[in-house]
Amino acid sequence: MARARSAERRAEIVRAALEVIAERGYRGASLSAVAERVGLSQQGLLHYFPTKEALLVAVLEERDQWDTGGGTRSDGTWRIELLASLVEYNAMRPGIVQTFSALLGESVTGGHPARDFFTRRYTQVRASMAAILRAEYGERLPGGLTPERAAPLLVAVLDGLQYQWLLDPDSVDMPAAFEDFLALLRPGGPDGAPQPPPP
Repeated sequence: MARARSAERRAEIVRAALEVIAERGYRGASLSAVAERVGLSQQGLLHYFPTKEALLVAVLEERDQWDTGGGTRSDGTWRIELLASLVEYNAMRPGIVQTFSALLGESVTGGHPARDFFTRRYTQVRASMAAILRAEYGERLPGGLTPERAAPLLVAVLDGLQYQWLLDPDSVDMPAAFEDFLALLRPGGPDGAPQPPPP
């Protein structure tokens, strides 16, 4: 019972941290602000997460449980249609997407504690996307690229759409835009016209 209560409290703290980071970014988020949101003292919060970095890792792991970076299997058993479903699902949870995007943007700065996480994550995600593309198209996509060369572009579209959608959700329909991108990958492109060979 005590273990269940502790796990529930940890989950509550992580949810609060997601909200605070989404609002203020990682550098602007304080442990005291997170503690206040869940009705704890800062000392009480430190019982569950002894450092801000430990809480950050928990936030990133929580986010990735629901996203392709944490769960995508590199054996290609996930299909590309599932990515479209995940994009649609992300459009229903702007707070989590905002937290991820804020942390991702900050992580490129020197000494950020999330930098190693995102570096490892993108290595894994590129491999996963290559496996998904290979399962869908074989060793060459219709435009002639290998899955490995196309994978970084697919990841860039996924994350880039999130930034555009967060900035202007009324103008950017993230699920529809991703479906348009998938149409570009199909043989003949979105209109079925023959595609020129790659240079």
